[in-house]
Amino acid sequence: MQALVFDAYGTLFDVHSVVRRCEALWPGKGAALSAAWRARQLEYTWLRSLMRRYVPFSEVTRDALAWACESLGLPFTQDRLAEVMKEYLCLALYPEVQEAFQKIKGVKRAILSNGSPDMLEPLVKQSGLALDHVLSVDEVKIYKPAPEVYELAVQKLGISKQEIGFVSSNGWDALGAKSFGFQVFWVNRAGAPLDRLGFVPDRTVRSLAELA
Repeated sequence: MQALVFDAYGTLFDVHSVVRRCEALWPGKGAALSAAWRARQLEYTWLRSLMRRYVPFSEVTRDALAWACESLGLPFTQDRLAEVMKEYLCLALYPEVQEAFQKIKGVKRAILSNGSPDMLEPLVKQSGLALDHVLSVDEVKIYKPAPEVYELAVQKLGISKQEIGFVSSNGWDALGAKSFGFQVFWVNRAGAPLDRLGFVPDRTVRSLAELA
């Protein structure tokens, strides 16, 4: 294996670290809002890919937040949405990520994410993670798990897909990468059942510490 390619949201960065800000703005609703927001965010990426109606992830994420607020009956303004959206630029790393990265030696390290550059660049910068590449689906204008996205990593890294290990905590993403032909490590922190999509990860771990 010559490279490890990581999903960003939910794998390296905890998308639910937005709960504190959501709770401050809508007391008692922070966790519910975060869960609804994330679910609709993913659904919009899949639907837009099927519709061939790509827009950047920042727009998808904002639209999903507005929908989640409305679905829960939470009052919001454009300024309030913008305030919550800023949380995506400083999401917390999962606790084991920094140490795991220090132990991973001898391979290229990259991020391959649905995130648009305007979201990814400040997020990665504030994290301090050492990476060789930060790749966004924005280059191919379709979202994971479309094969074109995983092919982007092959092209940018200049490594055959058989020599790339892909790491994701999102089961659908892990299996999309396995379908494409990567070696796949599924970070199953929640102990979730495997999706029935006809593929199995090469290895399932409970945290990145096991991968390292």
